[in-house]
Amino acid sequence: MPNAATAAATVITWAIAVGIILIGARYLWAPQAAADFGIPGTRTEDPNFRAWLSVLALRDIGYGLFLLIALLGAGLHLRGWMMLAGSVITLGDGIITKLSGGPAKAYYGIHGGTTVLMAAAGAVLLLS
Repeated sequence: MPNAATAAATVITWAIAVGIILIGARYLWAPQAAADFGIPGTRTEDPNFRAWLSVLALRDIGYGLFLLIALLGAGLHLRGWMMLAGSVITLGDGIITKLSGGPAKAYYGIHGGTTVLMAAAGAVLLLS
């Protein structure tokens, strides 16, 4: 039976998996929702930006699906490694947002907070 930390890390993994799929889907279905996602001057009506946003959306959906697959069929260690790998994605997103002049709440709060949460959950799962 898993301990409380492992159970919490698993719940966090489920939340990240479902959340990132929903974020990706939202960007596909409602690109205007991306206007506040962290990069100033975002013009969602620009076809080039929409193409880039579609790539980002599919990346997010794909990573969320990978996590769901791991949750449904893999052991704790693989889940942990996948969360650590995902934290590299969120760290990179935060760095890109900061270098693009985005707001501190986006790169520290959203991306930084998600990075720390994912890395912590991944570490707990690896150590379980």
